[in-house]
Amino acid sequence: MLRWLLLRAYRLPSRPPPPTPATLGLQAEERTLRAEDGARLHAWLLTPPPGPTAHRPGPGVVVTHGWGSHGGDLLPVVPPLLDAGLSVLLLDARGHGRSDPVEFMSMPRFAADIEVALTELRADPRLDPDRIGLLGHSVGAGASLLAAARDPRVGAVVSLASLAHPAELMARTPGAGLLPDRLLAAARRTVEATIGADLDDIAPLTSIARGECPVLLVHGLDDTTVPPTDATRLADRGRQADRPVALRLIVGADHRSLDTLLPVACEAAGFLVRALEPTHRPVSPVRDVAGRPPLA
Repeated sequence: MLRWLLLRAYRLPSRPPPPTPATLGLQAEERTLRAEDGARLHAWLLTPPPGPTAHRPGPGVVVTHGWGSHGGDLLPVVPPLLDAGLSVLLLDARGHGRSDPVEFMSMPRFAADIEVALTELRADPRLDPDRIGLLGHSVGAGASLLAAARDPRVGAVVSLASLAHPAELMARTPGAGLLPDRLLAAARRTVEATIGADLDDIAPLTSIARGECPVLLVHGLDDTTVPPTDATRLADRGRQADRPVALRLIVGADHRSLDTLLPVACEAAGFLVRALEPTHRPVSPVRDVAGRPPLA
């Protein structure tokens, strides 16, 4: 019964047909990938215009949306990535966009779909398999950190509005504060049994300490879904683990309105290009774009 209630509470919302690259005047190759359970994953592959190094395999990035979203929502971040010379695989995770429906989704399933997308990019002769990065939003950001922690070949991660820990997000669900602790504990056990993973083990706070590649954390200071203190905690945990981490906190940006995060899209593209060079330069130190003091 509790599992049924949780599946209904966290079911994926229905969305209208997502926009396409043609909406922005972009040309893309449609790709159909296969998830670990055989489900079809839809993706678009966009490649930059030929440049002086077009004869050599270039860098690429897997771009992953958040919960209840789809790849089309992240189309606005694609042009700066292409302009920087990055090929982009824009992914629809299972149950989202044009990909096959599933009973439930989870951060580990998002990460598994990202791993399928990494395999797809690495098999493309136009790309250098050792110069592939990840960019994700919300759950897609947390899943990107999880995928990078599992795969040392991932060259860099850009995280847009990642949560710090899924259990904390569950506790912030409207009405959760009214439930007794024993029921919240039972809900967590049910979620962990359903997704086949311990929430502590898959939490971004754990992943960022396990991975090694550079990370750029971008978060809106007006985010009421995932508080910006989640980003500062992730940055602190990464630094404690001696991981190269940069933090950008954006005034006026909330969780869903990606256009408010677009001012750092060019910076994110530059970060990826530098990090994916064979001998990359260190990332800049953690700082706040708004110049404000660190959050408590």
